[in-house]
Parts: sequence; structure tokens; C-alpha cells
Amino acid sequence: MLEPDKALERAAALVERAVAAGADAADVAYSGTVSETIQVRLEKLEEVERSEGEHITLRVFCGARSASIGSSDLGDAALGELAQRAVDMARAAPEDKYAGLAPSELLSKAPWPDLDLVDETALSPEALRDLARETEDTGRAVAGITNSEGAAASTGRSVSALATSHGFAAFNSGTSRAISLSLVAGEGADKQRDNAWRQARHAADLPGPAEIGTLAAQRTLARLNPGRLKSGQMPVVFDPRVAGSLLGHLVSAMSGPSIARRSSFLLDRLDDMLFDPAVVIAEDPHCPRGLRSRPFDGEGLATAPRNLVENGKVTGWLMESASARQLGLAPTGHASRGGGAPGVTVGNVCLAAGSQTREELIADIADGVYVTELIGMGVNAVTGDYSRGASGYRIVDGEIAGPVAEFTIASNLVDMFAQLRPASDLEVYRGIDSPSVRIDRMSVAGD
Repeated sequence: MLEPDKALERAAALVERAVAAGADAADVAYSGTVSETIQVRLEKLEEVERSEGEHITLRVFCGARSASIGSSDLGDAALGELAQRAVDMARAAPEDKYAGLAPSELLSKAPWPDLDLVDETALSPEALRDLARETEDTGRAVAGITNSEGAAASTGRSVSALATSHGFAAFNSGTSRAISLSLVAGEGADKQRDNAWRQARHAADLPGPAEIGTLAAQRTLARLNPGRLKSGQMPVVFDPRVAGSLLGHLVSAMSGPSIARRSSFLLDRLDDMLFDPAVVIAEDPHCPRGLRSRPFDGEGLATAPRNLVENGKVTGWLMESASARQLGLAPTGHASRGGGAPGVTVGNVCLAAGSQTREELIADIADGVYVTELIGMGVNAVTGDYSRGASGYRIVDGEIAGPVAEFTIASNLVDMFAQLRPASDLEVYRGIDSPSVRIDRMSVAGD
């Protein structure tokens, strides 16, 4: 993986080669990652994994025609060949009147905010091993835990760089630190498993291994001897571990490409009251040390904090330049870069905490379910129909009761958003975060 300044130098050099080969415009995105993971199981070192990779993607425009091409070979000869091949591909491609670089007048300019995304403290393989061992030892020491599927500790670093033919050139880098543990309780057919994990930019922001180990054990033991639910309509409360997935469905439906393709359940609902007016869903790509923080987007536009939902309504679509042109709107700084044309992504997203504790939120539920795990991907992005396998705990007379498993919850996301009520138990560490949320009417299919 290249150092940030060298990565930007390579990206800019490839832009120059593309223009020299005949492109009217071009941009280049470089991404590089290096990571190391140590996994232990039952006090023994089970796996040591180190990975390193880098990739450079060139996008060229010849009039209204464009093409994208990528390579992991960053040598001068390879880049020269890449540039010529991309131009040849673009000249043979169909015209797309919406494709093009981001508007030059909207390009982000230095100085960019310091988001403190890099932890310069090195974690040696021995330190990672010790973290994993302490995490597993703590979890296994809890009475009732019968086995371990392993604990892991990891460290990583990433570098990205973006250069365009119309004047943008910048890089970004970040680190990640993570600890995880998966445990087993029970015997034979009654075995249950669960886990705990945390990830952060800085090692200092991680909970201690004893906290992770204890939490994994508590979650695993709580799942023993699950019962079954009767089918019917009932209130469903989503644990923070899974409530964030609802925000993910909202973000996907708000993306400009989905709206432009008319493949979103939010189509023609921009002015509708979708949520209770008290609900606020905010995005902050400038959150210091945030997992999704970034100073500029995948096209070189500035990122900025904003509310995605306020006063019961979504505040607008999330757009890169192509979908913005198609919709007759301005791009919003949400472009992401992968292997081809830009997509859409968000910064750190958070559903604001409500005023009630989780206990207060469920206090009046006579018969309901508290969901801690979702299974499958049964969500229709066009209609909003929602159906997923789940497990969790019964709610009986306002209190969390015994574990339940092998049931399905179903509704429509529009109806779910209208009923959504957040608790006050918000913790911000995932990148897309939510407190527990209550939805009063969902179809539950069990026995």
C-alpha cells in the first residue's frame, strides 16, 4: 500500500496519461488497505492473517461517452496502457447525457477538517494475541458457557486518493481497531451461540477485552431454551443491534440513483409525513474518529452534517452528479467510489434518542417481542414490503421475558416508519446507530 502522498501522485499521473491519450475529462480513485488479524480459540492461536491490497480506478470521458477500468499494477508502463485502453473503450461506449465529472464550481477546497481518523499507536501481533486471549478467557470463565467459536483482535489502515482533470486532488487515510468474540452455551440440540464485537478508529475508544468477553457470555446465556411465538399482530421492539438496519433501508431508498431509476418505495413521497414530527435522523460525516467520517466525497465535493429526517419528512435525496443531473438537482456530496461510476453512501447516521428508557418504552406492552437478531434479506426496495426471520425475547406485561426463536416479522417500511418510536438507549459506535425502537403493529409468524 502506498503512502498517502505517493497514492495521490500516482492518481494524478494517471489522469495526465488519460488526457494525453485523448480523453476530454478523467478522474482517478486510488484505494489501499493493510490489515492484520489474530484469532485464538480455546486458549490456542488459531489463525494469523495479514492482508494488503491496492487498486486504482480510472474513469474517462470522450464527449458524452465514458468508460471505467481498474488495475492493481501501478507501474508507469501499466498506467500508460490502462489510459489508452480506457479511452478506446469510451469511444466505443453508448452516449450518456448525464455522465460526467462533478461541477467544477462545487469542488471541495482545502483546508479540510481534521477528523482524527488515524491512530499512530502500533499494535504488534503479540498485543493483538493478548487482547484476543483475554477477551476469550473472560467470556469462557462465565458459568454456563460450554464452548468458544473464537476471539479475534485486528488492526488495519486504509488510504484513499482522488484526482480529477478539472482540478481536484486530495487524499484521506484512516485506521481501524476491533475486538470480537463468539461463544456457545448449552449442550447437544440445545446449544445456543451469540457474540459481541466493537470497532473503532482508535484503540483507546474500544471497550476493554473483559467487557467484550462478559457481554458475549451474557448474550449467549440469555438465549438458552428458546420458546416459540404464536402468530398474530403485536408490537415489535428492535434492539439497537438491529434497529440500525431500518436506517439503512431508509438511506438506500433516499439515494438519487434509486429515485432516478424509479425503483424506490419513497418515490413521490418527498413531501409526505413519513415519521412522527419528533423523530430526527442526522448525518455527520465530520464526526471526529467516526467510522464513516470523511472530509470530501468520491467526486471531490464537500461533505457536511445535515438532518436526513426532520419534522416528519425526509429532507431531500442523496445524490452523486449523474443522478443529480437526471433529476435536475444539485449533487449533495454523497458520492462513493468503487470499481466504476460513483455510487451513493452516507457519513455517520444516527437516529436521535427519545425521552423514554427502554423499560418505559415497553412498559405498556402486554404481549410483544423484542428482536435482537434478523435473518435473511426479505426487503423489497421498490414497494417497501418487509419480511425477515428473527429471534429475540418475548415481552410479557411490560417486561422482557424468555428467549424466542424461529419466527418472522413482516410489515411495510412506510407503515413502520410512521409508527417508529425511539428509546433513550442510544450508543454511537457503529457508523449507522439507533437506540431501541418500537413499532406497534407488525405481523409475527410463529407457530
